[in-house]
Amino acid sequence: MDVRTDIKAIPLAIDLDGTLVSTDLLWEGLFRLLRSNPFILFLVPFWIASGGPARLKHEVARRADWDVPTLPYRDDVLRLIRAERRKGRTIVLATGTPRPVAQAIADHLGLFDEVIATEDQGNMTSRNKAAKLVGRYGEAGFDYVGNSRADLPVLSAARQGIVVQPDAAARRWAMRNNATRLVDEPISWRDIRKMVRLHQWLKNLLVVVPLMLAHEYGDWAMVGQAIVAFFSFSLAASAIYIVNDCFDMALDRAHPTKQKRPFASGRLSIPFGLMSTVVLLTAAFGLSLMLPLAFTGVLAVYLLATTAYSFALKRMLLIDVFTLAALYTLRIIGGAAATQVNVSFWLLGFSIFFFLSLALVKRFVELNDRGLEIGRKIEGRAYRGEDKAIIAMSGVSAGFGAAMVLALYIQSDSIASQYSLPWLLWPLAPAILFICMRIWILAYRGEMHDDPIVFIMSDWRSQAVGAIGALLVVGALVL
Repeated sequence: MDVRTDIKAIPLAIDLDGTLVSTDLLWEGLFRLLRSNPFILFLVPFWIASGGPARLKHEVARRADWDVPTLPYRDDVLRLIRAERRKGRTIVLATGTPRPVAQAIADHLGLFDEVIATEDQGNMTSRNKAAKLVGRYGEAGFDYVGNSRADLPVLSAARQGIVVQPDAAARRWAMRNNATRLVDEPISWRDIRKMVRLHQWLKNLLVVVPLMLAHEYGDWAMVGQAIVAFFSFSLAASAIYIVNDCFDMALDRAHPTKQKRPFASGRLSIPFGLMSTVVLLTAAFGLSLMLPLAFTGVLAVYLLATTAYSFALKRMLLIDVFTLAALYTLRIIGGAAATQVNVSFWLLGFSIFFFLSLALVKRFVELNDRGLEIGRKIEGRAYRGEDKAIIAMSGVSAGFGAAMVLALYIQSDSIASQYSLPWLLWPLAPAILFICMRIWILAYRGEMHDDPIVFIMSDWRSQAVGAIGALLVVGALVL
């Protein structure tokens, strides 16, 4: 008998979640719903209690706003499907996802001859899926492509099983049965670094500012407290970044660079991200217990504010940039609380103006990079194409405001009592103006990193200006 004819007679069934797409549509749908209405979370236990996983899937699928074309489809799986279609095989999408979403994906790809999905009753996963495929095609009458423990009954019932980015259980099954592994790339440290956004930890160096301005850098106990505060803030901030990325997956996929983030691209799963969030928050608050209670309070306020920002504030006109400026200032307040150093009105005033300018840079860069027409908004933001001019004017003005606060501080009586040569501090004001104006010029040119804080801390010119400023402070203090 001709082998090609035999292959044609064997349908190829493809799993959806984690296999055809490198994400879990139930988890992603939940985050899409929570992003638009956080109170939907209270309905989840009711849905599960009244109808189990099938009811939960249907309610999420029915309410979530799905952008099917932007889902992270696996290229290797698509190539396999196209190759098998050319051989004349029947291709089946077999998934526990509710039929409306599964059918929309099948219609978009145009590669499937049949869709087997979760209907109004029953959850088309694991043994239910295996029974459905065996009932339709017979024992060992189909090949199956899956990825997880839930797929093991289906893989065992298939003539041939292929695993894609398998979890531990599916990987063991593949090794025992010498099955083909189409994609098997374990989580790397690079993925972890991207998930926690290690480069963003530079921002948390702001916690040492109160210690430096109080000239207590020779007190090793206080330096140790500042270091603990730095790591506590960094771990907490990474946890929030993960949650924020889970909420913004759909928006990130439409962004030219953010689409490569671990969750938007499907490199990391949402459950892995949530477990990592719990670990990071536990470590962050564990470290905070080594510091004064006031620091733990500031850290809690920071987490509440960042959570509110992720849920709602980031989509509110101007509220978002003022919140970002306040979050940077909270880092300074946290450093003061950790080291029990008094923070001055001057420092807080300078911080608000300076970081407001940098927050406005972020929004300007987003508008500038998108090239939006008048009347069109950035996805997930409240800004339109015509807002660029006012954002730029406000941002530059805030930078000048920061320099003005610094100049008034240098002229104040408190400086005269702390420094022997206070006039050496005057170049600091134009130095701040230089940094702010240079950032805005680069933003206008389209040469600005989308995070100006990280840019400042990695740009050699800004570093040189900062080093000169530090020398001036030392000179004013000791000469």
